[in-house]
Amino acid sequence: MARRAGGARPAGVSQHDAPGDSGSVVEAVRAARATRTTLRIAGRGTWLDAGRPVRADATLSLASLRGVTEYEAGDFSLTARSGTPLSDIAGITAREGQWLTLEPAGSADGTIGATIATASWGPLASAFGTPRDHLLGCEVVTGVGEVVRAGGRVVKNVAGFDLARLMTGAWGTLGAITEVTVRLRARPEVDRSLAVALEGSDERACDDAARWLRSSAYRPLAAELCSPAASARAGLERRTLLLVRLGGNDTLVRAAQHEVSALGSAIEIEPSVWARLRATEPDGATALRLGTLPASIGAIWARAVRVTDAAGGWSHATLVRGVVRCILPPARTSEEIERLRGMMNALHAPGSRIVERAPAPLWSEVPSSVAGPLSKEVRRTFDPDRVLNPGILESSS
Repeated sequence: MARRAGGARPAGVSQHDAPGDSGSVVEAVRAARATRTTLRIAGRGTWLDAGRPVRADATLSLASLRGVTEYEAGDFSLTARSGTPLSDIAGITAREGQWLTLEPAGSADGTIGATIATASWGPLASAFGTPRDHLLGCEVVTGVGEVVRAGGRVVKNVAGFDLARLMTGAWGTLGAITEVTVRLRARPEVDRSLAVALEGSDERACDDAARWLRSSAYRPLAAELCSPAASARAGLERRTLLLVRLGGNDTLVRAAQHEVSALGSAIEIEPSVWARLRATEPDGATALRLGTLPASIGAIWARAVRVTDAAGGWSHATLVRGVVRCILPPARTSEEIERLRGMMNALHAPGSRIVERAPAPLWSEVPSSVAGPLSKEVRRTFDPDRVLNPGILESSS
């Protein structure tokens, strides 16, 4: 999920007052419930403009819950407190030739807790899946102030894994995540990135790239289609480019690189392009994801490029997962918001449309993702008084 590369410290609770352990989080939640005080759950504050506006009286910062508590390199698993930045985890695991293959949009200063809570992922999901595929277990403080532990610390132990998956993408509405255990991967011997220039119409270029990915014997670590504007934002030539990340031994990568060239003119690019692509979004931008079957993504891609280009925005697509991500410039005045409303209405897909960030006045027009009776009952079980993040997944009406 999109998050700002910067971001101010959450209001309401200073860094000094932030809980330093799970017990302190329990005390804070119980006190809030007793006084009917609603809480905005925050880590480093880089996600606060994502999701629906939260109607909270105070902020409960988890930024002080930081640090790796257990790392079993032999089991490819790591346990960290929820306020641990992704950059810290990357540095620790790199020394063992391992990595956490999520790399969602935004800065690496974002926390592992927020990544799991929002179920955020990036281009590496092409090969490694989403946070639900990485999470082995977690510790959560529910809205009634109880500590719940789900899952195990090693890959072989999956007891209670469904409960951990339930917390993934719940946006802190079921509990405040205080610790997570994640699955790691071995870093490839060779990690090479290419940019392939695609010709023809937007729809045809997208369909050609998607067809190649389905038929190729080689599975890239990532394959992200960028509109000309997105390519330029990432520091590359302003044209439609397929960014391909290849990993493995030297022989395998060379063979895969040769096959990629069948798509078009391919040049090797610096691996830093992936970090630049993650951090392209300005503060206040609107972001939404359009989902469909991977084989049907061409028409949606063409519409997304047309709408975002006309607005001064950009699009990029994770073709293997059938997801097009659209970025639209900030809209602050009433006239800008009205134009944005029209653009958002034009961006739709037969599969799904998920709004990540948008101005507050437009959320009432976005259907709630937890409107069903089952979702409401789950919320009542874990947070009956709606103490945690009220409003973030609910209808604004």
